[in-house]
Amino acid sequence: MRTAQIVTAVVLALVFLPLGVAKIAAVPVMRQAAAHLDRSQGLYCVVGILEVAGAGGLLAGLVWVPLGATAAVGLALLMVAAAVVHLRHGDPPARALPAAVLALAAVAYTGLSIAA
Repeated sequence: MRTAQIVTAVVLALVFLPLGVAKIAAVPVMRQAAAHLDRSQGLYCVVGILEVAGAGGLLAGLVWVPLGATAAVGLALLMVAAAVVHLRHGDPPARALPAAVLALAAVAYTGLSIAA
């Protein structure tokens, strides 16, 4: 079970860290995504900070499990919110799918952490 927990934490961190950094750095594709969803760049920066913090929390959770589980719950909630924003904006469900999959993966990590 520990191996699955480690792999899941590392994979999630490798997804969230670059996405968060890109939002914080306001790379053009992230500025376009924020504009598409009618969100301010400042809000997108906050989301990026939360993603980077969550990725760090997942990795720190490999040493202290409660921190990793808490970070995963936070990331899951963030991704549920992202999926809802896409759907409410009128995007097709396929645009919300990556966020939903990441939310499920974060929930899976939480379950692995609790079971370990």
